[in-house]
Amino acid sequence: MPRKNEPTTRSCIVTREAMPSDELIRFVLDPEGQVVPDLRHRLPGRGVWVTARADMVATAEKKRLFGRGFKAEVKVEPGLAARVETLLEEAALGAISFARKAGEIVTGFAKVETAIARDPVVGLVQATEAAGDGRSKIEAALKRRFGRADAVPIIRIFRSEQLDLALGRSNVIHAALLAGRASENVIERVAALARFLGEDGLVGIGDDGRAIEPPEVPETNAPDAGALPAGQKTE
Repeated sequence: MPRKNEPTTRSCIVTREAMPSDELIRFVLDPEGQVVPDLRHRLPGRGVWVTARADMVATAEKKRLFGRGFKAEVKVEPGLAARVETLLEEAALGAISFARKAGEIVTGFAKVETAIARDPVVGLVQATEAAGDGRSKIEAALKRRFGRADAVPIIRIFRSEQLDLALGRSNVIHAALLAGRASENVIERVAALARFLGEDGLVGIGDDGRAIEPPEVPETNAPDAGALPAGQKTE
């Protein structure tokens, strides 16, 4: 009998390996026999499981493993992996939007730099097109506060236009996630998307997909945010 809080394991229909269910994607059949993803593991009916990576989902589709897993005639609309990617991306961006509503995210270069210096920052978001100079200054701020640049997860997987829509403002390049459940959900959702794509979209994430804990910094030792150099952009 599994211990309390022990992850439930399921077998991937591609690799046949037993893995924790949070490392797999569950699929079910809709009333028409179409294979659909169940990312939250809540849909009714029999489910089959695939390792949560795009190449594994594509292999399951190509080799027609869903029919074998369900032991039935099934329909798989071409491009299943791409649809899963879209759902994971929407979930991650939706989590970012919710974090804004929960008051757990700040945007703008100056506010992010200030937050790193004095607030309980648990993660950063940087648009993929963020300039090297801005990224270097943010890393320097992290080093001043925590002693290393990868002290908190840094999300670099979304374009500025995607962040604009999620956060309800324009030209978002830098944002900081503040301590709270909504921010934790952002990190979890983005980590799931990054693992699925096999991309290095996160810095400061361990092999298990969980955030690396930043070192404790006494409040009295937190440096003052200081003034920004003249001409410094806020994004």
